[in-house]
Amino acid sequence: MATGDVTVFNEFVEDLGEEVHDFENDTLKLAIIDTTVTPTQDTATPQWGAGSSQDYDANEVSTAGGYTANGETLTTVTFDRSTTTVTLDADDVSLSQDAGGFTDGAWGILYNDSAANKNCIAFVELDAAGGLDETAGDITISWDASGILTIAVS
Repeated sequence: MATGDVTVFNEFVEDLGEEVHDFENDTLKLAIIDTTVTPTQDTATPQWGAGSSQDYDANEVSTAGGYTANGETLTTVTFDRSTTTVTLDADDVSLSQDAGGFTDGAWGILYNDSAANKNCIAFVELDAAGGLDETAGDITISWDASGILTIAVS
């Protein structure tokens, strides 16, 4: 259901160098925000929670329906290394239709819930106009078959 590519935050690269993420052990989440803010690749210190210049949780969609506050936990997270690439992947995210759910989803924010500052990793456009609607039917956010993100190693 994602309409756009996954875009990695520039800050994520710095976080890797500072060993903020341990993908084999950390809990990763995908949260949904509305159109109040549009994520950009060069957002300074993107985090899910207070204490940063961009606190995305302030823009989270309603949690009155089936969507879980602070996002859906990614399952079957894999972090595979080969001689030329490093790939992060997980199962697709599914939300069942709920009459009390949100009607204004726009962006998915991938973040590390285990990191002390809940550092954001990437974002994906779901419906930039803010029309992703949990009340209208089931929602499935499908990751690319090659993974959520791939880092080339040379």
